[in-house]
Amino acid sequence: MTVRPSSQKRVPRKSDAVQAVARKSGIATLKPRQAGQVPAMQNQILQGDCLARLASLPDASVDLVFADPPYNLQLEGALSRPDQSVVDAVNDDWDKFASFADYDAFTRAWLTECRRVMKPQASLWVIGSYHNIFRVGTALQDLGFWMLNDIVWRKANPMPNFRGRRFTNAHETLIWAARSQTDRHYTFHYEALKSGNEDVQMRSDWFIPLCTGGERIKDTKGRKAHPTQKPEELLARIILSSSNPGDLVLDPFFGSGTTGAVAKRLGRHYLGIERDPAYVDVAKTRIEAVVPLEDPLLALGPSKRSEPRIPFSALIEAGLVKAGDVLRDGKGRFEAVIRPDGAVMFGQIMGSIHKIGALAQGLPACNGWTFWHIEQAGSLVLIDDLRKAIRSRMAA
Repeated sequence: MTVRPSSQKRVPRKSDAVQAVARKSGIATLKPRQAGQVPAMQNQILQGDCLARLASLPDASVDLVFADPPYNLQLEGALSRPDQSVVDAVNDDWDKFASFADYDAFTRAWLTECRRVMKPQASLWVIGSYHNIFRVGTALQDLGFWMLNDIVWRKANPMPNFRGRRFTNAHETLIWAARSQTDRHYTFHYEALKSGNEDVQMRSDWFIPLCTGGERIKDTKGRKAHPTQKPEELLARIILSSSNPGDLVLDPFFGSGTTGAVAKRLGRHYLGIERDPAYVDVAKTRIEAVVPLEDPLLALGPSKRSEPRIPFSALIEAGLVKAGDVLRDGKGRFEAVIRPDGAVMFGQIMGSIHKIGALAQGLPACNGWTFWHIEQAGSLVLIDDLRKAIRSRMAA
């Protein structure tokens, strides 16, 4: 577990913003638990205002936060299609704020509380549209969060702009942030995402359809149970990338329970906060029907960051190579001779396998482990394979 540096200022348990918003809305804030306690209410939905409920959670108790807050859409009247049918848009009271200042105060209040309950290795994801995401981003930076990425969720089936006065809103933006610049050991499963993406780095634009069809939760009259239900694929990518099995995922704007349903299926714990009792009922019913995946499917794959560091000299000490052996690249263009101290010689130049590999190619950098080979039994063997053999012995 990462220890917070002593030089880092601790975020106050109750910021002025939290107190002010709570007083204005008549919320009686609750006393937080002691730091490090695991909330007894994990895998539950806490009904009530998010500020009051967040204030009751202990410091440093949450492994991941996903927030889908009100967007403050500022809709002026109903939206109509060309055939005069009414668009089922978001016009609920929970999305309405008297002013930008009120929205900003609310945003800073809930972000402050989320930061307090996050563990040092936790990260936060927040989603929004052009109406609010830039204001949220400013608040995040002002409060000390450290931006990691902004993700563009490209909708495969966006709602058209019926009035024809603007571009179709075909995306939403997610911000991924760590608690602070010094909290750099945040959870991120880079290799797993890359493996599931044809061994290519996962990009910051995600092409995922809107929630439709059987996934869309409906009420007894066949209407949307929640107007802003997010697709499970979106939450799965977030949870898989930024948490581990058994972690606690907090969603302070729980809605129809997508975060909880996906967390349960992926072997994580969830904690939701939702003030609307109708949405709470929808989420409970939905999550109860979820069957978690079996443990072998959830086991984390090896991470290069977690693997022990093996110096090139260890291959000499293990007898896998010896001084005087010749290293070659895969195409047979370059040769370097191994020295007894683990450095290599390229003509009259001495250096590491990485430095010499870069120099030979005229490049600024090179991964020597995946560039150099050695001939064994008449075949060229990648020296990285020899390193893997040492790691296997260490794990045995």
